[in-house]
Amino acid sequence: MSPSSQDIKIRVALLANTEILVRLINVAFRAESIAFDGDRIDDAGVSELMGKGTFLLAEDAEVPIGCVYVEVQGARSYLGLLSVAPARQGTGLGRKLVAGTENFCREAQCDTMDLRIISPRAGELLAFYQHLGYTQTGTAPFSANKIAKVPCHYINMEKLLA
Repeated sequence: MSPSSQDIKIRVALLANTEILVRLINVAFRAESIAFDGDRIDDAGVSELMGKGTFLLAEDAEVPIGCVYVEVQGARSYLGLLSVAPARQGTGLGRKLVAGTENFCREAQCDTMDLRIISPRAGELLAFYQHLGYTQTGTAPFSANKIAKVPCHYINMEKLLA
């Protein structure tokens, strides 16, 4: 049984939630196994990101079901690591997390949200983000220390929040 969206609460994650965030991100990012082997992030990676930005955590009756990373960079902001528990994918939770992140950034006086996706997942993710009002702004290479199993690059996208 799927709960109504009113039962879902989105809150700022705490350092004590690191293990939960790592688990949510790694299970959600198994979809990237077409391009990368291994886990997407570990405790140290989450802690490092928490030092630069904020994780928002979606919960249903206090059960973690999704998260997203957001970094405020002046008038611009960055959305990354959008992660939805596999059992909740396709229920609108990803859209709800994106909307919550956009509101978080508007409150921080940001006027633009940036994000990037990996090219092997463009087929599904470009349409998802375009439906939410994001436009493609270009591409970027992976860093040299990122080893991909297939040729790939980042696709940059943005949305005006004003």
